[in-house]
Formats: sequence, structure tokens, C-alpha cells
Amino acid sequence: MQIPRLHPDTIEEVKLRADIVDVVSEYVVLRKRGKDFVGLCPFHDEKSPSFTVSQTKQMYYCFGCQAGGNAIKFVMELGKRSFAEVVLDLARRYQVPVQTLEPEQRQELQRQLSLREQLYEVLASCAQFYQHALRQSQGQKAIEYLQSHRKLQEQTIQQFGLGYAPAGWETLYRYLVEDKHYPVQLVEKAGLIKPRKEGGSYYDVFRDRLMIPIRDVQGRTIAFGGRTLTEEQPKYLNSPETELFSKGKTLFALDLAKTGISQLDQAVVVEGYFDAIALHAAGINNAVASLGTALSLEQVRLILRYTESKQLVLNFDADKAGTNAAERAIGEIAELAYKGEVQLKILNLPNGKDADEYLRQGTPENYAELLANAPLWLDWQIQQIIHDRDLKQATDFQQVTQQIVKLLKNIANNDTRNYYVSYCAEILSLGDTRLIPLRVENLLTQIAPPAPTYSKPVSARKAWGDNKLSQLRTERSLLEQAEALLLGIYLHCPEQRQAITDELEQRDLQFSLSHHRFLWRQILETAVEQVDLISTLQNRYLELSEDLGVVSHLFHLNEKTKKEILRTPQVVQAAIACMDLVMLEKRYRHFLELWQQTDPQAEPEKYQSYYQAFYTEKLKLQKIDKKRLFSITELL
Repeated sequence: MQIPRLHPDTIEEVKLRADIVDVVSEYVVLRKRGKDFVGLCPFHDEKSPSFTVSQTKQMYYCFGCQAGGNAIKFVMELGKRSFAEVVLDLARRYQVPVQTLEPEQRQELQRQLSLREQLYEVLASCAQFYQHALRQSQGQKAIEYLQSHRKLQEQTIQQFGLGYAPAGWETLYRYLVEDKHYPVQLVEKAGLIKPRKEGGSYYDVFRDRLMIPIRDVQGRTIAFGGRTLTEEQPKYLNSPETELFSKGKTLFALDLAKTGISQLDQAVVVEGYFDAIALHAAGINNAVASLGTALSLEQVRLILRYTESKQLVLNFDADKAGTNAAERAIGEIAELAYKGEVQLKILNLPNGKDADEYLRQGTPENYAELLANAPLWLDWQIQQIIHDRDLKQATDFQQVTQQIVKLLKNIANNDTRNYYVSYCAEILSLGDTRLIPLRVENLLTQIAPPAPTYSKPVSARKAWGDNKLSQLRTERSLLEQAEALLLGIYLHCPEQRQAITDELEQRDLQFSLSHHRFLWRQILETAVEQVDLISTLQNRYLELSEDLGVVSHLFHLNEKTKKEILRTPQVVQAAIACMDLVMLEKRYRHFLELWQQTDPQAEPEKYQSYYQAFYTEKLKLQKIDKKRLFSITELL
């Protein structure tokens, strides 16, 4: 449809009435921060919010991808739609009279609503028709099914807009085309009727079925799912793909779940309509259904827009079919899970039940407890690999090891992979701790990437030395930043001094770099209550003829360091954690090298002792890594 040119007054009125926070909130969960709002940017993938919306300026801006503009541009960019289409949509929503530059075209413009808007209108009328039919005598069977079999209350039936499609072949057709006068081609495009092979007439797609509206994120009906009330197959029938509805880009109940997902920072994905409905009825309002398809990247990104932690829980049956469904549902997102971009968990309910069945007997509290204890996807995968396998049998042991190696190779994050290497080594050791080092070594050997090829031969010793040098340089750079920042905070924030001193003493940490160690020694020798600590320290450097240049930058604040120091509690913890981490890594590598250089046959006790030492340091590393609330690399 060609849209006439809009009058500037209409455009200006739309800009005035369309509040940007109201518009953006339909697509992004916004949280108040100061005078502005923040959320996860819908234009690129991100884990922490960099998307800001200013209500006073009526503008949005993303510090990550630099997207920005007003409410009209936001809707244009997100939906890939034209300027005029978006202005018309917003004008209808905010009841702005539409004017064009050619007055004679106004009536034509009003008549030629976009195809999408016409489809929304037809589907809304259809949903009302089905809801009305549910309350009639012909819908008695459907209402009894909902109340008796599904145990749903009236509030839930209304919340999800459940309805009934009468048994007649042309009941809906007559209502929409003959009574409501919608064009038959439009009703067909909405996926509600189909043409007969002969005779030029049409018949209803859904007949004698319990009807479940499928809605978009804004709560508009875009399709239907119909459940048979007889033995007719298929049991569930979905609308065909239309201009509004794409199965792989839609999630059932997301319009109702998006707020719960944001509040709980977690999304639960179930397989069936009634699983999602049952969870919402039980007060678990962060659940959506996948419409029976493998989860696509579009669906996952749609969900993750509402959760900062990117936590996704798949809840399918625990039986064989449910396991297959879970594996199928994971689909394209396995790669995201391996990379750690999705915190994917698997919840299998006991006795092979689905969520709807479970909640008819169990309580919402029981379900919430199972949800809280759901294993990470990788742990679930490992359990699937060893299920019904006898690791004491050579064949089973070999097959399990091969599958574990294949799994470990896919894990992109080194820390995560190392954790699971240790975990799997313990499983394969069958309780014999003496075998764990050998299993670790065996797994590491098998998952190690092939050695890189070089244009010139490079000795193993030189390659090791180059890697070591690179590692030490990176380590020194991070340590330099952490120590300098900690000293800067001590100098400029008197209220933090005691906390820093206590942390260093409790963790038995020392400054590693000589110039920082010397400055710290001078600080300790100077009274803490000294009014002008910085001036006193500068004088001491001059008195001792020490090089002041290497630390003089710590005595002055620029704009960048001022901002950093404003976050002192977090930065102090990050800097301390960094120093701690570097020291632990040094000890870990030291004991690992000693262990690798020791002959287990000649010196078994020393071999075991070194293993225990490096394994202990490794556990400490994992623990401190989990405890860090802020990324060191982001804060330093």
C-alpha cells in the first residue's frame, strides 16, 4: 500500500503524544536509574545494560552500539518499517487525527489500513468470537474440560483468552465474512479459513476445538492453537505461518511472562500451552512455551531481552520422549550455551510428569524448589552420557570417555572447561582419588587443540618460553592496574583506608611490584590520621632521594580516575580479588609444574602431594572467581 505524504502537524502531534518510555517499554524491560531508564539494548546482544532512555529529552541511546533517536526512529529500526507506517501506527495508538498534504486522500488513507493492521483486527474479532462461543451451550464440553480436567479457575481462562471453535464447517466464515463484512481474502491471509478444492467456497480451519490465542509481546492476537476435544488428529493444530505469525519467532505467553522474567531474572521454557498456563495459574509467572519446535536463536534472543543473567531453564518431561524433546528444543542455542552466553539449565520433573501434571498433585513451592536446584545444561549432558552405563566395563568406559571428550571440546571458556575436566575426571576415577590426576591428564591430552604449524620450526622450549613471557606480561599489566588503583583509593579516600588494610592483612597479601611495595611501606610508616598524607609522602620521597616519577600519577586524579574512585567499594573488592587471583595462579602453576616433573613411580608420595597442592589452589581459584561480583577487567 502506498501511503500519502503525512502533514507535518500530524508528525509533530505524534512526537508530542508518543512518550518514549511508554513506546520502548513494549519491547525492552526498563529500570529507573536516576532521572533516566536503562535496559538491555534490543539492537545488539549484551549481558549488562548499556541502553538508556531519557524521558526529559524523549531520546534513547545505546553506549554499546551507538544506536539512538526518538520514539519514531526506535520503532522504525526495530521493526524495519517505513517512517510513514510507524507514524500512522503511533497516531492510531495515541488517537492523533491523521492529516495528509492532499486532503482528498484522507478517506483513502483511512480505508487502506496496512495489511498487518487489518490482520490484527480480524484476529481480535476471531478471538472474541471463540471466547463468546465457549460460554454458549455448544461450548459446554470445552468449559468442562478446562474446569474439570485442567483444574483452571475462571480468572485464568479469561487471562489467556481461552475459547471454543464450533463444530460447523463454515461457522467462523459466516461470522467474519458475511456478518462482519471482512474481505474473504483477508480472513484467509489470517490463517482462519481455507478454500475448498472445488466450488469456490471456504471452510473453517479450526472446528470443534478448544482455542488458545497466541499473542505477540504487545499482547495482540497473531495466531491460534487448537486442541481437539475428540479423538481427531492432530491433537494440537496451530495456525499456518502468516504475515503476523512465525512459529520460530514466537513464544507462547511471553506477553504475560516478560515482567516476571525481568523480576526473577530467569525464564522457564516448557513444551506445551497448558504447561505454561498451569505455571501462571500457580503464580509462577516467568514461564513461556516453545510451541513444540526447537528453540531458535530469534526465540532465545527474544527471551533474553528481559533477563540480565541470561538464565534459561528448559522444563520438559523426564522420560525418553522428554529427554529427546529437551535435546531437540536446545537446537541452535547449544553453541551459545557452550560459549557461556546463555546460562542454560534443564529441569526434569519426577515420574516423567510435565509441569501441568506435576502441579495438579504437587505444590507451587515444590516446583519452585525443583526449579532452584535444576542442573546446568553441561551437568545434565554429562548425566545423560553416564546414565545406565557401567564404568567398570571396558566398553562402557571407553564409550563414555569418548562422549565426554567430545563434550569438553565444545566448551569455549577455558575456566569452564578446566572445571568440567576435573569434574569428569572424578567421575571416571570411580571414587579412587589416586586416579584423578591420571584421568585429568588423559582428558586434557584428548581435548587439547592440534599444535599450530609454523613457517619456521620452533623448538618446544622456545614456544613454551614465548607463551610464558606473554602470560607474565598480561599478568603484570593486570596486577599493575589493580595495585595502582588500590593505592590510589587509599590515598584519596580516607574512609576506605582501614578496610583496605584489613583486607590485605586477612588475605596475607603483599604488593608484588617493587615501586608499589616501597610506597606501601612509606604509607605504613606514616600516621594514618595524617591530614595531608599525599604531601607527606611526596616529601619523604624527596628526603630519601627515591624516584618519585614511577608513582607520582597516583597522587593526582584525572576525570577517569575520579569516576573509578566513585565506585570505591566495588573497585576495592575487584582490586583485592585481582591481587589474590594473580598470587593463586602463580602458586597453582608452580605446583602444577612440580607435579608434571615428578615421576609417580619413583616418588609416589611427592607426586600425590604436588597434585593435592595444585588441585587445592585450583579450587581456590574457582571459588574466588565465583565470588567476584564485578568483572575485574571491567573495573580496572
